[in-house]
Amino acid sequence: MQLVVLGLNHRSAAVEVRERFSFDKDEVVAALNRLYEFDCISECVILSTCNRTEIYAALEGVEFPKDYMLAVLKDLKGADHIDADAFFFYEERDCIEHLFRVSASLDSLVLGEGQILSQLKGAYIQAYSAGCTGTIFNILFQRAISVGKKVRTNTGIANTPVSVSYTAVNLAEDSLDKPLSEATVLILGAGTMSELTATHLQAKGVKTIFVSNRTFAKAEMLAERFNGKAVKLDNFVEYAKDADILITSTGAPHYIITEKEAKKITTLRKGEPIVMIDIAVPRDIDPAVADLDGIYLFNIDSLESVVEENKAQREEEARRAEPIIHDAIEELLDKLSYLTVRPMMALLTEKAERIRRRELHRALAKLPDISDKERRVMDSMSRMIIRKMLREPMIHFNEIAGTEEEGLYWDLFKDMFNLEKEG
Repeated sequence: MQLVVLGLNHRSAAVEVRERFSFDKDEVVAALNRLYEFDCISECVILSTCNRTEIYAALEGVEFPKDYMLAVLKDLKGADHIDADAFFFYEERDCIEHLFRVSASLDSLVLGEGQILSQLKGAYIQAYSAGCTGTIFNILFQRAISVGKKVRTNTGIANTPVSVSYTAVNLAEDSLDKPLSEATVLILGAGTMSELTATHLQAKGVKTIFVSNRTFAKAEMLAERFNGKAVKLDNFVEYAKDADILITSTGAPHYIITEKEAKKITTLRKGEPIVMIDIAVPRDIDPAVADLDGIYLFNIDSLESVVEENKAQREEEARRAEPIIHDAIEELLDKLSYLTVRPMMALLTEKAERIRRRELHRALAKLPDISDKERRVMDSMSRMIIRKMLREPMIHFNEIAGTEEEGLYWDLFKDMFNLEKEG
């Protein structure tokens, strides 16, 4: 079995590439069901966020795993062509290390952001519910979630509220020619990212927040939380004329703000500039809008420059996380190695138990007059003999698990004890 991950993120691919290979929740369900049909994939999890798409898989009998996974992704997305250079690919230990770094938010656009851990947990639960995880991935992903929590608890990496939404608010603040507390903000979308954005805006002193969403009831709920006003999505342009900042995160598969709608906004604003920040993947705002006078457009890739400002402090905390991740990897590898030799030890134990019962039955048949107590003593003694005889081999198998010698010992072991024939 091979543990692998194929993916792309903010470092490996631009947003226009990432959005082509992103999955919404419904698409993840369909993709998991499709992955289950591949004979060589025994377990799988799909993690898709605004900054990354990653497919984790346990493969069986695949000679060229990266090519195989690229072909799988091509099938899932119905793509005619995939640029392999836009994707990263890790196997075995490197796959585990990458997953742990993702869970600890060391691989995020904003180092230390808190959303990725809940996103990873959600991805695992979705795969588990779909029947796409087994013993290996249940252990792997539960351990990854535990590592993410431990890093946040034992380091200061999450002390400062930095996330994509927080960075978007900082970017908006830096782009205005007046205090953020005096700004009017229009938020398109009422999901988790929009909620976090509104939280950071309110913490910065923003008092006027409009929330627009396709489902008006959700817009009302979010607006009420922040003393704002809900706006029907069909009417958002009317409210954009009074907004200093427009932040979008709808999750729609198409542009919410086209060039045509953006021109309407600039006309209504009569030359007053507006800051638009698109933190959605796929993007909510047509990139062509950036060329219009009076509009300052930033998408999720634009946030990288803001992230750099506090990078030194966050990287220091990240260095403190490295030993935690290293130790967790070693512990997990020991656990997984044990799982590989467990069938071997089970075969030996089962064979020894069969022999014990057979010989005990023969002995007791020759001693018809012994008492029940004596029978129990003989049974207990025979069990103890087996346990003590197997103790040293068991310890040795645990020691060689995961080493280069494991295969050699396994073959020798099967031949010596004739396990496959009798087991």
